[in-house]
Amino acid sequence: MTRKDVFGVQIDSETRCTHYHTEEDIVALRFGCCGSYYACYNCHAELAEHDAEPWPTKRRNEPAAYCGVCETTLTAAEYMSAEKCPHCEAAFNPGCTAHYDLYFEWIGE
Repeated sequence: MTRKDVFGVQIDSETRCTHYHTEEDIVALRFGCCGSYYACYNCHAELAEHDAEPWPTKRRNEPAAYCGVCETTLTAAEYMSAEKCPHCEAAFNPGCTAHYDLYFEWIGE
């Protein structure tokens, strides 16, 4: 997995996109519908030719998050339990928690 495997609208070298581009917007997330990493749900809506489906519960222990700073992949559980990347310590955007239901099937269970 490398940055070139992340899809997005005008993404930078750390996977920030035109929709989310603060210092902390460095995580790309994997979608259950296609298994592809996108900079955000808006990027998926603009670029994918199918409806988005969140990462499935049965696959929660597989890589589903990607740190754009150090290129480390994390499981969804690892990502959701961290405020920063456990490998490079780059901070994650705490506001992303408001969108977890768009990315992870089991949110709200």
